[in-house]
Amino acid sequence: QVQLVESGGGLVQTGGSLRLSCAASGRTFSSYAMGWFRQAPGKEREFVAAIIGSGGNPYYADSVKGRFTISRDYAKNTVALQMNSLKPVDTAVYYCAARSGSVAVTTPRRYDYWGQGTQVTVSS
Repeated sequence: QVQLVESGGGLVQTGGSLRLSCAASGRTFSSYAMGWFRQAPGKEREFVAAIIGSGGNPYYADSVKGRFTISRDYAKNTVALQMNSLKPVDTAVYYCAARSGSVAVTTPRRYDYWGQGTQVTVSS
């Protein structure tokens, strides 16, 4: 059983930064791959970034490469998404997800646990 809670969303201007955090419960955090997804109104949930259980091999959607960084802190059982150079198109509800197993995948249906989401709004 894994529970995920996102935090750190908010309203920022174009070019600004936000750092999202996902706190995970459970004692097997390191055995899960973690991902960040986002969903804008009227659109499908899309992949943003993922990281494997060991913390290596971060993977990003093309739309956020060079701007976002995913990382995990094993001591705190958290995974973070540092978002820089934000654009209005980044506006969405951001979700943290966990997948049993160490590999990182990009499809939402492959993830087993989800947080409630945190709103990120980027104004121009």
